[in-house]
Amino acid sequence: MDELKYGTRNKRGDYLPNRYLSYSPFFLSPVKARAILSWTKGYLIGWNTLFFASALLWYFFVLPHREVMATLQWGWTLKLFAVNWGAIFLFYGFFELRYYRMQVQERRFKYNSKFPAEQPSDVFWFRSQNWDNALRSMFLSVPLGTLVEVFALWMMASGKVPVVEFSDNPLWITLLVLVTPLIHETHFFAIHRIIHIEPLYRWIHKLHHNSVNPSPWSSLSMHPVEGTAYFAEILWHLVLFSNPFLLVLQWNTAAFAAAVGHLGFDKLEITEDSAFASHSYGHYLHHKYFEVNYCDDGILPLDRWFGCFHDGSPEAEERMKERFRARKAKLAQKAARKAAKGTPAE
Repeated sequence: MDELKYGTRNKRGDYLPNRYLSYSPFFLSPVKARAILSWTKGYLIGWNTLFFASALLWYFFVLPHREVMATLQWGWTLKLFAVNWGAIFLFYGFFELRYYRMQVQERRFKYNSKFPAEQPSDVFWFRSQNWDNALRSMFLSVPLGTLVEVFALWMMASGKVPVVEFSDNPLWITLLVLVTPLIHETHFFAIHRIIHIEPLYRWIHKLHHNSVNPSPWSSLSMHPVEGTAYFAEILWHLVLFSNPFLLVLQWNTAAFAAAVGHLGFDKLEITEDSAFASHSYGHYLHHKYFEVNYCDDGILPLDRWFGCFHDGSPEAEERMKERFRARKAKLAQKAARKAAKGTPAE
């Protein structure tokens, strides 16, 4: 496909899509019914469909009866861990192998003109971003995330929290299914924003941001504290009058959606004439600029409300630079005041 029909390359060779990021049409003015219908179709039939289908498989073929989960046992917990581990390895590995190792579409639609393998660095284990990210994702974040999932399932199965079945309240359970992505992005925005505050950023989140040029393996390459907090979004279901299926749906949404934000390509080619949008530009901009798009281009305009949205436009670029200049000036004034008082500047 000709990528220049959909975007441009800057002087550094990085790809810039022509279409800027936006939020769901519910928050745009004026309200357009056709846009809402189109967006709703994409919301229901897309990545969320895949996450829902995976949760059905987990619920019927992986989880044991609740009487079994009411007791913490190695059997069912290790089975759940093995399935989680294998599914994430295959899902992440597919995109990594096809688009980063085999490079089936070369650099077409790739935001950063370079591949991580071309940029060895001492900040990574074995000086390799790929090895570092894969090992951290699979041997730290997935086990910790599964541990949180096991705890939540045990809480439900043992009767320590209320459980509502679909037959008891179909409207409420349907609503929880529909807002699962909303719970994900709200929780993610909150913890993400917090760990960008010093010294938490330096202690915890900087490790993830070592991958300025992210790839699928970067998705769960996190500090153990961040990985645990990330998957802790499923704990909301312990107070929402939910059930084990919804809990697994929330976990799978978190696990697989992480890869979507780190694909690194604007479009993924299927054939020479067809491709599908990755929806990863917002998070790529976050890795590039650090202090924008804490929740990408989700349902709620959280980044816009908090003044940190970057839609990829030159205007957004200038607003971001103005924030940086204002903060730099404020720090300079603070240092000057300290110097005037005879106190060494920090």
